[in-house]
Amino acid sequence: MDASADGTDERRFSRKSVLRAAVAAGVALPVAMMGVPALARTVGQEGGLLEPTPMCDDGDDPTPPQTEGPYFKPNSPRRTSLVDAGTPGTRLTVTGYVFGLACQPIANALLDFWQADVNGVYDNTGFRFRGHQFTNANGAFTLSTIVPGLYPGRTRHIHVKVQAPGRPVLTTQLYFPGEPRNQTDTIFDPRLLMTVRSVGSGREAAFDFVLNVPQSSTNPTTTTTTTPSQPGGTWASGTNYVAGDQVTYGGAGYVCLQAHLAQPGWEPPNVPALWRAA
Repeated sequence: MDASADGTDERRFSRKSVLRAAVAAGVALPVAMMGVPALARTVGQEGGLLEPTPMCDDGDDPTPPQTEGPYFKPNSPRRTSLVDAGTPGTRLTVTGYVFGLACQPIANALLDFWQADVNGVYDNTGFRFRGHQFTNANGAFTLSTIVPGLYPGRTRHIHVKVQAPGRPVLTTQLYFPGEPRNQTDTIFDPRLLMTVRSVGSGREAAFDFVLNVPQSSTNPTTTTTTTPSQPGGTWASGTNYVAGDQVTYGGAGYVCLQAHLAQPGWEPPNVPALWRAA
């Protein structure tokens, strides 16, 4: 959604940006700010205007999906940092929020990240540069990692799966601005560019996901899930499950893929990132 298709002032705040700031500050959002227009487009390397990253305004599209690629592995460890003191590479911190269609942040959304190392190599035997986490009560997430290396045929990118409780999985990729290979990578989508800046010897990036989750616009800071009727089985909300645990639900058996605390809406049939049929 463009801020000024007719040439008026484009330097305005997006509705999502206002909500993001309000959530970060822990303040209530004024009703008058609920109709703020979208930010101006990002200026491309050649001076042209790129299609804007999806802004969270009623009627706009959710974050675009992209291919999973050949290197996804289930059962990644739950962690917010993919690096330790000896990990080579330029440190990168990615922060952001997960929103629904009414610009309300989504708490307890699952984010599963994976990427190449500094040499452009994926760890397909272990879980280096792989990890999942959940958004906090304000819908926020933070990932500590490195700037991934390049490998033939692709520009620099980070893979991610995002899922609100009880909703379908969004699989997509995040990109870095100013990369020469952005012009030649056939998968690259400018709507998935992160905002990136250099900080000391490292870099900081930001990206907010907008999921295809219907919401009411009357409550700007919280989302709720409805506890479904229980069809029977050993799965139970509030239970800490680890990879390999087996449960039954609705007459079928399931095996846990990732350690997590079960919550309403995360019943095994609803979250293939957490459970597979036995």
